[in-house]
Amino acid sequence: MFKPKGILPALVTPFTKDGKELDEERMRSLVNYCIEKGVNGVVPCGTTGEFVNLTEDEKKKLIDVVVDEVNGRVSVIAGTGASGTDQALKMTEYAKDAGADAALVVTPFYLKPTDRGIYEHFHTIATKVDFPLVLYNIPQCTGVWLSWQMVEDLAQVPNIVGLKDSSGELKFVLAVLEKVRDKINVICGHDEVVLSALAAGASGAILASANVIPDVWVAVYNAVQKGALKKARELQYKVQKIARIIARSGAVGTKTALNMMGMKVGPVRLPLSVGGELTYEAREELRLDLEKIEKIAVKPIKFKIEEKILEGRFTAIGVTPKIIQDFHLRVGEALAGKGAEVAHIDLMIGKKTGPLGEAYANAKATPTPGHEPLIAILEPNLAVKPVTLIVPTVTIKSMRQASMVYGPAQTAVAKAVADSLADGILPKKAVEDLIVIANVFVHPTAVDRQRVYINNYKAMRHAIRKTMEGRPTVGEIIENKERAKHPFKYTP
Repeated sequence: MFKPKGILPALVTPFTKDGKELDEERMRSLVNYCIEKGVNGVVPCGTTGEFVNLTEDEKKKLIDVVVDEVNGRVSVIAGTGASGTDQALKMTEYAKDAGADAALVVTPFYLKPTDRGIYEHFHTIATKVDFPLVLYNIPQCTGVWLSWQMVEDLAQVPNIVGLKDSSGELKFVLAVLEKVRDKINVICGHDEVVLSALAAGASGAILASANVIPDVWVAVYNAVQKGALKKARELQYKVQKIARIIARSGAVGTKTALNMMGMKVGPVRLPLSVGGELTYEAREELRLDLEKIEKIAVKPIKFKIEEKILEGRFTAIGVTPKIIQDFHLRVGEALAGKGAEVAHIDLMIGKKTGPLGEAYANAKATPTPGHEPLIAILEPNLAVKPVTLIVPTVTIKSMRQASMVYGPAQTAVAKAVADSLADGILPKKAVEDLIVIANVFVHPTAVDRQRVYINNYKAMRHAIRKTMEGRPTVGEIIENKERAKHPFKYTP
């Protein structure tokens, strides 16, 4: 009897640009990418695959395409769950006939059945279809917990061969392993606790982020199998932020990451959206971490400043222009964090000989009371390059407020400029030609200096990138116009 093990991506469902049709060619490309990176199997039509927003015909087509493209190279566990038992039964029968190796069946959702109904749901499917079944517990989506006692009972059914747990609750995983590890395989379904689950005895992981970083998770799995826990820990730490962002945003974060990497999988379907499940801040953080592990490549790019053409290396994605020019005045903004320590940066970058140079001179010569500018410094007597001026957005009325702006916020802005220069986001050969002015928002009630530093660093990093790339583009603004609102807008 088949039993699930190893690393299995919970495949996204690629759509055409308008999101209306399945994109078969992109689905096949994604399957091959994952297999080439060493995965043990693939899982179409799961939560990350937006199965609840697919028609029955679309789900059938996806299963057919994936089984055909895999062609026996790895296992295929098809998501066949539904809120109704009859619908789940029919889809499980279809997956069997299509040539899948097993079915992943989620707990019935929306109507929230009692334990009796949940048991009958799984028992009915398992006894009416002679096919390996993997139970699927994801209470944050279904509103229903599959208790370990229920798993213990269902494990007696011969063709129930595994449990995928996406709750992230390790005590639940350990309880199940204690009771039924000799009967069924337990699979981790929560990206943030992969190493912990594997070390506890889980047989593998079905993950959204395995679409994006399958090779990393394969390396973690192999390290645990060899007892190399130190190596596995370091690998998990390396991608923990990526795992956290994707675990929280699901298909939205996964597709955004793949699209940024150049593996076009199209949009998500409403009601999901970038700016919703995946905040704009999280999208920028996801990009930075993908760059750190070289999933987004550094590419040659040109900076045109007046008549000078400078060659640079830039971690580019689809929206990055091939030539970054017009340094008369470039503007951008970014938000990071929440609560009293939230940071918002309004940024301007331009030539010293242009209007920004004049604004810089005026700000220094005739400062507005409560908004006195300060040159950003990395350490005493070492101004950051390009010359960067920070100006408080909120009128400073107390020494404590001033210490926040001219302390952690100022240091964060300076460090962000220095790191952006080191990464090639700012052209190194033009540091003497450019000037930067950052309007820095620090709320008067902020008290956590470390969080003020972190949030302002993130906001400045993102603002610099967006300013250099001319983002948001007109296309992005039009696409997001119905979902956008000012981050500080009062909402009763």
